[in-house]
Amino acid sequence: MKLKSILKDLEILEIKGNIDLDKEISNICYNSKNISKDDIFVAIKGYKTDGHIYIKDAVEKGAYICIVEDFVDFDIIQIKVKNSRSALSKISSNFYNNPSKDLNVIGITATNGKTTTSFMLRSIYEQASFKVGIIGTVYVKIDDFMIPSYLTTPESLDLQKYLSIFKEKKADRVVMEVSSAALDLDRAKDVDYNIVSFHNLSKEHMEQHGSYEAYKKAKSKLITERNENQIAILNFDNPELKELSKKTKAKVYSISLKNNDTNFSMENLDLSTGRGKFDFVVNKDIKTKTSIIKKQKFHIELNTAGYSSVMNAMVAIAIALLDNIDISIIQKALKSFEGVERRFQIVFEKDYKIIDDHFANEVNIDVTVQTLCKMKYNNLQFLYAIRGNRGVELNFENAMKIVKWKDKLNLKHIYASLSKDVVTWKDEVSEAEKEIFLKVMKENNIEVTLFDTLESAVKHVIDIAKKGDIVTFFGCQGMDKATRIALNYIVEKNPQYNKEEILLPLKNRIV
Repeated sequence: MKLKSILKDLEILEIKGNIDLDKEISNICYNSKNISKDDIFVAIKGYKTDGHIYIKDAVEKGAYICIVEDFVDFDIIQIKVKNSRSALSKISSNFYNNPSKDLNVIGITATNGKTTTSFMLRSIYEQASFKVGIIGTVYVKIDDFMIPSYLTTPESLDLQKYLSIFKEKKADRVVMEVSSAALDLDRAKDVDYNIVSFHNLSKEHMEQHGSYEAYKKAKSKLITERNENQIAILNFDNPELKELSKKTKAKVYSISLKNNDTNFSMENLDLSTGRGKFDFVVNKDIKTKTSIIKKQKFHIELNTAGYSSVMNAMVAIAIALLDNIDISIIQKALKSFEGVERRFQIVFEKDYKIIDDHFANEVNIDVTVQTLCKMKYNNLQFLYAIRGNRGVELNFENAMKIVKWKDKLNLKHIYASLSKDVVTWKDEVSEAEKEIFLKVMKENNIEVTLFDTLESAVKHVIDIAKKGDIVTFFGCQGMDKATRIALNYIVEKNPQYNKEEILLPLKNRIV
């Protein structure tokens, strides 16, 4: 593609060197390791390093031009911009011919539930015989193309490449998780959405954003930056999300799990089995661009456990209705939807149960434990992975949430893991994070047995579990491998079990 086409609409502050706008460019890079002759190199200032220090490598490898925030003293053409991440998003979209403009893209954000909501919605669309591309925490996938995810929302260059692949494969819908990091760092800035949603908000990623207000501001960009031709779905049970309806040009539709003065609500919730049943309510006629959704109610039965599944289903149903999907298709899809790994997933049910949940933050802990409290069991073998590289504040808050539920769960003793055998540097538990967690537990008379490795922790709780017990694998990245370790260990210990049956939860598992 000619350089002038790639640079279209890019806000350029200054150019150093003699630039040939008709130059043919075959590749864009933000990682100097991938540079080839005549490429564009975008120097990004990141959390760990500054891409400007790799411009020397770009010169040596024959890059034609560098996009920078600060000029450097090397003999290469340089384009100076205000924000190189934002510039990467713009030129990546141009390079791949703005693929999202030819796709029907649904963007989903929330502190909790992005993944499950995305997978629910994909299930509905596939039930409607749509070809669906999905981008999120688990993977990027369409048809037989699949790449496990490193980031919830990929860097903009990769994101635009994936959208281009979805376009080539003629995706009918694209369902995309949009993270706070992606919004803050402009990874998804040049995506043209049809529908967006924001359905819960609580403290998370303080280590990245610095404050709750900064985190909320980043999240809110998915809504506030939309135009009048786009649809936004907001959970009006949260006053902060309700307030966003005044700050966007998008057509806003509201949902509530608590009252019926919104577009969509619910009645007759039943969680007695752990799996939600409820009536979805359309509170008034809704005129869309192509149809009218009549005032009505219809019954929903979920195959997934937990109150959080109900909230996620409400969002998926609202999106599907506004996208003209038949109610019968929605009902059938959600009744057969088996859930997402590590979202209150019951992975073993013999003498005892094992429940695997990512237990990420305060809100997630509350909804998970609320469901757990409704279940019958003898003893609770509570294993938790302390969150690494998320800061002292988040670990203090998570610890206090566990303490809040200690009486209802009868928690006098728990097991915790640092998971040194399975996490990368991104999720290593610092000494301060470990100490604040242990301090809160000690002050509240909860004894902790701490394991350095996840494997030793998992095998211990499996060894002590008895008939009628529940074993929990609670925690994020540090607990990702627990089910895989546990089920293989159970098979090893119990040769009388049907191996294929026990290992079935691992069949399509990513982690």
